[in-house]
Amino acid sequence: MDQIQHKFVDVRGGLKLHLADIGSGPNVVVFLHGFPEIWYTWRHQMIAVANAGFRAIAPDYRGYGLSDTPAEPEKASFADIITDLLAILDALGLDKVFLIAKDFGARPAYLFAIFHPERVLGVVTMGVPHIPPGPSTYHKYLPEGFYISRWQEPGRAEADFGRFDAKTVVRNIYILFSRSEVPIAAENQEIMDLVDPSTPLPPWFTEEDLAAYGALYEKSGFRTALQVPYRSFGEDLKLPDPTVRVPALLIMGVKDYVLKFPGIEDYITSGKVKELVPDLEIIYLPEGTHFVHEQSPDEVNQLILSFVGKHV
Repeated sequence: MDQIQHKFVDVRGGLKLHLADIGSGPNVVVFLHGFPEIWYTWRHQMIAVANAGFRAIAPDYRGYGLSDTPAEPEKASFADIITDLLAILDALGLDKVFLIAKDFGARPAYLFAIFHPERVLGVVTMGVPHIPPGPSTYHKYLPEGFYISRWQEPGRAEADFGRFDAKTVVRNIYILFSRSEVPIAAENQEIMDLVDPSTPLPPWFTEEDLAAYGALYEKSGFRTALQVPYRSFGEDLKLPDPTVRVPALLIMGVKDYVLKFPGIEDYITSGKVKELVPDLEIIYLPEGTHFVHEQSPDEVNQLILSFVGKHV
């Protein structure tokens, strides 16, 4: 971890975004995190690709971790991530890169490949396939206590999270998202109440890891993180065409709770997902949860290196 360098890049709005950076190869891999993650979630992958001769870069999105928080976090959007990513590539003089994304990071990765295909060599996503942007409909099929519905409600998650320190919030979400069931609260409880304080961390996530996350979220808080992704899913990005025309790989854990979202498993297994990503390979990890890259880093690292090696 000591060999990972840290720097800042200026982007639109006068903000400085934090980047973790390792390696010096001519081919570059950019990692995009999800929630409750941060650049640190890619620690295993960054070192692996750097050791294989690639340069690895992992930003914290605006309002996350060590990056500056926008003046109005409630106006942050997926469009910001896309323009920030372009600014990062331009600032570093990077012509074409691979994008590796997890969870909601899949959306800006695929969108960036749609808007700027000339800058993307290929896309790897974990836990989330390419789904065309638009209003979320999951709330129509899931109870009121569905975690995304709760977190979309202004003030609800802020009050729920506000009862705990940042480290405890991250701990609870890591435990919840490591399970194979969709997090759904009862009428009289909040999402944080779904985790008993005595529940241990997943065996692949250490107290040291949790402390690193906690310190980063103590700095940034959760205001921007609740806006993007949870309150920005319906934004209209005026896509010219939702088809992704670069090579892509989707890595899904069979025990990932996202597969229980209405229609998602069928969307992937039926091959319908390939209608919008024609050059897509899908790999399932039998024991994988929503955090396959941290749970099974060696296996995921090998899949990433195999993919980028084929498309470099």
